[in-house]
Amino acid sequence: MVFEVVSILNSSPTMLKFHASSSYWRGSDKVPEENGNALATGDDNTETAQRASWGRPLEFILACLGYAVGLGNVWRFPYLCYRNGGGAFLIPFFLMLVLLGLPIFYLELYIGQFTALGPLKAFNAISPFFTGLGYCTLMIISMISIYYMIIVAWTIFYTFMSIGGDLGWGSCENDYNSLYCYSGAYDSECRVNNTGNYTDLTYYLQKCISIGEICQLTGFEPYDGSSCWTGNETIAWYRNVNRTLASEEYYNERVLGRGDATWENWGSIQWHLVGCLFFCWVIAFLCVIKGVQSAGKVVYFTALFPYVMLTALLIRGVTLDGAGEGILFYLTPKWETLLEARVWGDAASQIFYSFGVACGSLVTLASYNNFHNNCHFDAVFVSLTNFMTSIYAGFAIFSVLGFQAQLMGVGINDVAEQGPGLAFVVYPEALLQMPIPRLWCILFFFMLFVLGLGSQFAGIEAINTAIVDRWPQFRKRYWMVTAFTCFTCFILGLPMCFSGGVYLFTLLDWNTASWAILLIGIAECTAVSWCYGINRAMRDLASMDMKLNVVIRFYWKFVWLISVPVVSLGILIFLFVKWESPSYGDYEFPLFADLLGWGIGLSTLMFFPVGVCWALYKGYRGMELFQPTEVWKPAVKLPDQSPDPRQNPRPSEYDNLGYMM
Repeated sequence: MVFEVVSILNSSPTMLKFHASSSYWRGSDKVPEENGNALATGDDNTETAQRASWGRPLEFILACLGYAVGLGNVWRFPYLCYRNGGGAFLIPFFLMLVLLGLPIFYLELYIGQFTALGPLKAFNAISPFFTGLGYCTLMIISMISIYYMIIVAWTIFYTFMSIGGDLGWGSCENDYNSLYCYSGAYDSECRVNNTGNYTDLTYYLQKCISIGEICQLTGFEPYDGSSCWTGNETIAWYRNVNRTLASEEYYNERVLGRGDATWENWGSIQWHLVGCLFFCWVIAFLCVIKGVQSAGKVVYFTALFPYVMLTALLIRGVTLDGAGEGILFYLTPKWETLLEARVWGDAASQIFYSFGVACGSLVTLASYNNFHNNCHFDAVFVSLTNFMTSIYAGFAIFSVLGFQAQLMGVGINDVAEQGPGLAFVVYPEALLQMPIPRLWCILFFFMLFVLGLGSQFAGIEAINTAIVDRWPQFRKRYWMVTAFTCFTCFILGLPMCFSGGVYLFTLLDWNTASWAILLIGIAECTAVSWCYGINRAMRDLASMDMKLNVVIRFYWKFVWLISVPVVSLGILIFLFVKWESPSYGDYEFPLFADLLGWGIGLSTLMFFPVGVCWALYKGYRGMELFQPTEVWKPAVKLPDQSPDPRQNPRPSEYDNLGYMM
């Protein structure tokens, strides 16, 4: 591993030490250190390996891009866009990007790059009151890393099946298939000679059956090849018909092995998922075995390859019949939806879901930056790229969904899904109807695997950084820390490899990547803007050579002081008002599972009050609770500019609540 070199400033008995958050150096009897690059000294005078850094600025940008651009851009945003007014949804989504996503994204990059510390030490340094905040982010990212890798394991299972040629999600002839199993491949054979009359055939009840017969089975009269007559009006023949895609039964029964599993009956372990999960963690371990030194090389592939695959899927998708209708359905604006609170709530929640903010990962990635790196440009570039990628992915998804809807003879809204329902049910079914389906399945699922894996690197690094920042001696054996992190997460993920494991997965996703993250985001912004001081933060940015004009400075002050806390609080209230108990499909979770979910969410926040109590125990009182400690300082020595304002306090210089107490 290549490490930076730090030299001892001088050999004088009185060493120099940089005082908190200012450019003032004063005498100290302690060994000099730069944040994140400390020289550990002990009785044997052995040195601890130094903190690594990104090889190039581009590696950091790609790492952030790979972390932020993930499965949510492909399987969640397009669905939310169509559900919330099509093209009209882009307005609230972009506003939430400007007022919420980008500000927190840049805030975390600033904290990490300025201090060269991970979130545990950084938030403790900015104010003793926020000592527990870093541990809250560590809990969040640890839980997300554990259950998110389960999704990655599903994608690699489908990839292996596609490579082997076993495209079983298109078959209704498996033991687990129900009477209502539906497959487009079978249906296309039934529709060969259809003429638009009610005698037209479709695949239903495991056989070819006429539309007229289906109308009679559902209590209506035959009308034509697409409708039944109710006596007063026509309705689509499939409205009262229960059909389950073969790909859905494959996903639930073959992949998850769900069967009759419940919270009370967890079922048996699915060894194929255990193997895939282990494989994924091994690949992740090899990619980050040397931390940012190895991950920085891997991100060239993991961040860019998905764009190649999305482009290939889009080119193929727009050439399919029905693609135009799908894209129009995706983008046609419904302006009246902008008056609905749900639309704005969905836009804000997608920002948190997609950008991965308030998890500590961005602080970690930025802590390996050069002090004078332009992370302002990085934040804006990655955020806008994330935004455009979501829109771009929507074209690739809905062009294929339009094709699928036309094949099934149903409306596009009947096939549109989000989350696993899109990635593992609807889209795979559509891929089977394309020429050379095996090739397109391999490309699609491998793209999902790369997207998911790329998002994991930052989480693993965040956990590793927390360990080596606490015990710097492990930097010399970083691969062992990585192995420990990956193996522990693998073991903790095993319960989700049981038949009922998808219920635990749903519970974790429901209660960690939602309201808990909102509260952490509010706390992060409050720590910087209202506690440390917004003007101090602006000076810190200037010290990193980020010269911002008056308009840009006003924007950052506004969003950090007002926008982020207010908007986040509004979303939190919206989530709780519209709160629904977790469920999976038709299965409603029992009360104890719901309570367990609340316990999981609260467990990610419990370190905050613990941190406050710890600060009080350490003797911090009153204004000291809200002042930065001596650990909060630039990662490098800056030229002497002015004395520490706390040495000669003047009220006009104070811009944080702590100093006004």
